[in-house]
Amino acid sequence: MNLQDWKMLAALYETENITQAAHQLFLSQPTLTSRIQKLENHYGVPLILRKRRGITFTPEGEELAHHAKRMLLEQRKMEEKLSNMQEEVQGTLRVGVSNFFAANKMPKLLQRFKEKYPDVECQVVTGWSSDMHRLLLNHDVHISFIKGNYAWKEKKALLYEEEICVASPWDFTWDELPKLPRVDYYTDEHMRILLDDWWHQNYIERPNITIHVNQVETCKEMVVHGLGYAVVANLVVRPHAELFIKPITDPTGEPLKRQTWMYYQEDTLQMNIVRAFVDFVQTLDVKAL
Repeated sequence: MNLQDWKMLAALYETENITQAAHQLFLSQPTLTSRIQKLENHYGVPLILRKRRGITFTPEGEELAHHAKRMLLEQRKMEEKLSNMQEEVQGTLRVGVSNFFAANKMPKLLQRFKEKYPDVECQVVTGWSSDMHRLLLNHDVHISFIKGNYAWKEKKALLYEEEICVASPWDFTWDELPKLPRVDYYTDEHMRILLDDWWHQNYIERPNITIHVNQVETCKEMVVHGLGYAVVANLVVRPHAELFIKPITDPTGEPLKRQTWMYYQEDTLQMNIVRAFVDFVQTLDVKAL
């Protein structure tokens, strides 16, 4: 097998669909099918089975796909090592970024970093903090920007804290909250547990959730347009002075806060590009971006 075969098997394993894998690899479907058949003829075993929708791997095919993924990882490490043997800060930096950070912080941060290091290419993956944590554990990214504390024995740097608050288009009292319409949004498990615990410590009634959305940015827009209140981190609604914002507290009266961290592995600091990026981020007031 060669590099292209590894990429093909990895794409098929990820998508479980020949059409999608061909599109991802910029190949025609017949070309991809032909390459699969050549591999099957070479090893003398079937590698995939076609289903009504997509494909599934045979045990032999699954073993070969895992081997391909390991070889791609080794190939990437070798390329990074060769690139790092030069003194210049260049190459590809792979970063995982939680959704809010990606929309509100990352563009400005990357713009400034690219101004200082124009030869750097950045590959950015966005999603929930739990997904970014998993990408880092799997060595799919060099660095992840994550909200909340996750199990991690390697390096991390605290970038900022923000209070969690109730943001409402109308003035309100705490006693009124269970009766008022609430806009809720999908968030990671850490934030969901924190919000649910706070609610059950203060109210017997269930919240009156009238709208549920996928993203906190969509939630904010619903609040701004008068459709309900939301419980969000303060930076989400900071630009909207017209909203009524009150921080929520724990049973001792201390404001509940959420932290945003930069997670990375210590051995990746041997790479010029990772070390330069980590050092650069730590010179910034990220919260103020």
